[in-house]
Amino acid sequence: MAEDESCPHPPLPPPPPPPRRFMHWMRHTAAVPKGFLRFQVLELLDEKPLSGSEIINEVARRTNGHWKPSPGSIYPLLAWLQDNGYLKEMPIEEGGIKRYKLSDKGKKLLEEQRKIKSKFKEEGKFFSPPFFGALLFRIPPEKTAKTRESMRRLITTFFELGINLEKNFSDKTVDEVNRILEETVEELENVNKRLKG
Repeated sequence: MAEDESCPHPPLPPPPPPPRRFMHWMRHTAAVPKGFLRFQVLELLDEKPLSGSEIINEVARRTNGHWKPSPGSIYPLLAWLQDNGYLKEMPIEEGGIKRYKLSDKGKKLLEEQRKIKSKFKEEGKFFSPPFFGALLFRIPPEKTAKTRESMRRLITTFFELGINLEKNFSDKTVDEVNRILEETVEELENVNKRLKG
């Protein structure tokens, strides 16, 4: 029996709540760009010797708990860095804590990574987070063109701001950025409240 094409298709089920999807993306190590974790580990060990668990906790602290790498990603990475001469193992302290520090070879690798990171940012080789397109998936594309363009500009500006802040850091500028971000978030939260209301 032929299907009646005039019969409307059943409505699509509602998408998962965005905040949960967003948090899953942020917490999932597989979503992190290749080499990102290695760069973060090198940066942290350039500051001071750390153990594997201390690295995990420090990454979580610096990302406000949004991303906490798993032991299964940290410890094999530390072993690889040590096997290839990028790390040195510190003498084991009381309590059996094993910490690592960068070797001279590791410091050279970090400098190379910093140059790549800087070039990567300056050339604009980045994309909006994968969850963003999914949030607008059920809205007609012509209605979201301006939103997508604004989001692209926001991300581009944010990356450029990061580059410029690294080069010319000042407390005054950071305070200004925090104020602008806080005002913007509050306005968007108010829109959310109206939509829910």
